[in-house]
Amino acid sequence: MKTSKSPKRVLWFAYLIGQLVLPDYSCPYSRKTYTQSQLFACLVLKEFLQLDYRKLAALLNDSGDLAAVIDLARVPHFTTFQKAAARLLLNRHAQRLLDKTIHFAQVQRRLTGRVSLAALDGTGLESRHVSQYYLRRCAGTAKSGKKASFRYFPKVGVLCDTQTHLVLAAVPERGPGSDGTHFQRAISEAQARVKIETLAADAGYDGEHRHRFSREKYGMRALIPPRIGRPTDKPPTGYWRRQMKSRLHLTRYSQRWQVETVHSMLKRLLGSALRARKYWTQYREILLRIVTLNVMILRRTEGFYRAPSWQFSTSPSSGQSPSRLAK
Repeated sequence: MKTSKSPKRVLWFAYLIGQLVLPDYSCPYSRKTYTQSQLFACLVLKEFLQLDYRKLAALLNDSGDLAAVIDLARVPHFTTFQKAAARLLLNRHAQRLLDKTIHFAQVQRRLTGRVSLAALDGTGLESRHVSQYYLRRCAGTAKSGKKASFRYFPKVGVLCDTQTHLVLAAVPERGPGSDGTHFQRAISEAQARVKIETLAADAGYDGEHRHRFSREKYGMRALIPPRIGRPTDKPPTGYWRRQMKSRLHLTRYSQRWQVETVHSMLKRLLGSALRARKYWTQYREILLRIVTLNVMILRRTEGFYRAPSWQFSTSPSSGQSPSRLAK
């Protein structure tokens, strides 16, 4: 899946999404120097270019054309970006921003109201920048039979559309641990955005109760290999697990690897190491990266302009509000 490589396009598109989701100011008594949509767009640019807050402020100071894209007359101090991230990336705001990226995908006709096949899997991230050379040296100097490892690491459960690679739901958490902990939450969040007909997931999500949850609550077929448990020649317990044992090879389960492609895109394009150190700041940074990845996929193409002209007739410099897009 191709993604945008233009900082201006990503910045402008993130600014547009911020205008539709976030109020201009956090409270009636704010100083009104910067709008929340401007700050959100800057945070997306930070992840897109893999910068920290200080480098982001320096870049905007040196690149007046980038600041002009979002009508930023004065570049904020780097601590303003840090405080904005703590406020704007709370879970309720981040979920609404992710909702809007899915809405734009439907406007572009990349998605419809129904997704025929989605895939779910979890992936781990690095909590700090550690070189592979350092890890090899640690493994080489460790006692016999031991490997260099970290006690905790951030991870995220990603549910994506297998055709467009758009992320439909993301659940940040802390590893190591079972992927099954985010199964129900990821499905509930994704089903609130689009109707998913079939879900492919690996054996880490195996369980009769997960099959029943997806089918009885959402009418969604789950394709999960029944491999959890002691190896035996007997058929698996549970009706749906036995169905998977005999019929999984006849389904589209082979497309489950598309979610691995999304994991690769997330780490190659936006980095595998987080800059945040504390749990909740890591949680917010993961959600920001997921929104940024969707923004990069929803780059402006010819298909973007096939939507009704009134939907994209505004620009940051026109002084008009694009609120009609939210309808």
